[in-house]
Amino acid sequence: MRTTWLVVAASALMLTSCSSLVSQHTGKQSVSSSLMDFLYPEKTDKAVHSPEIPVLSLPVNVGIAFVPSAGWKGDAIHNKDQYELLDKVKASFVQYDYIDRIEVIPSTYLTGGEGFTTLEQVGRLYDVDVMALVSYDQVTQSVENNAALLYWTIVGMYVIPGNENTVQTFVDTAVFDIKSRKMLFRAPGISKLEKRTTAVGIDETLSEKSMEGFNIAVTDMSQNLDDELARFKIRVKEEKIAKVEHKTNYSGGAIEPLLLFLMCLMTLIATCNRQRKLN
Repeated sequence: MRTTWLVVAASALMLTSCSSLVSQHTGKQSVSSSLMDFLYPEKTDKAVHSPEIPVLSLPVNVGIAFVPSAGWKGDAIHNKDQYELLDKVKASFVQYDYIDRIEVIPSTYLTGGEGFTTLEQVGRLYDVDVMALVSYDQVTQSVENNAALLYWTIVGMYVIPGNENTVQTFVDTAVFDIKSRKMLFRAPGISKLEKRTTAVGIDETLSEKSMEGFNIAVTDMSQNLDDELARFKIRVKEEKIAKVEHKTNYSGGAIEPLLLFLMCLMTLIATCNRQRKLN
């Protein structure tokens, strides 16, 4: 009798933790990259740093990169996926006349770097004046509910979803003037995804939802970034957050004198032709 109870107890213990037998991703886990840890590897750096007012020479060249993860697990996003996500961010910049060129920079160029010193080196390498750094924080959680025991003992774990899986993602783009080390503006993006699965489907589901979460969060961030870029010109004029100068041949979106002359000439010719027809 005692042996029977021991078997039952052992079986119950195994059943209640069935997900942990087929997956290493049960419970709560997180991946992240820290902007502050990257920019200020030494805690004293931030305290002594006093950024000057940036001087932007328009049109500016912009570099975009993910902040590398500082954890031992490495980056949560593969290089190919990083490029695809950063292309979405890049699309927010290309429509503005005060931006000349946008470079997508692999995070490997920032890995193991020393904050702003590394940004300055990358800036010289890619010939960019401004750097947009994308950081992230993603939390995944997989918890067994009451159905987990039922589908294991009665139906089989391939039939009834008994695990509640949640993926919450936060991304943030912070835009810095490299020379002055001044943050110009920032834009966040968030997403939250939920899906029930069987125990054997946890790993595949979390991997799929992880990438989907990054895509949704980056899309949300890109919309906010577009708003911030549109407001940037206004803030420069009204809040004096930066000084602006212009590079040679940059008109700030104005019509070139020669083009204006040609348009006036064409209008004059069209008017003369109409008058001739009337006469």
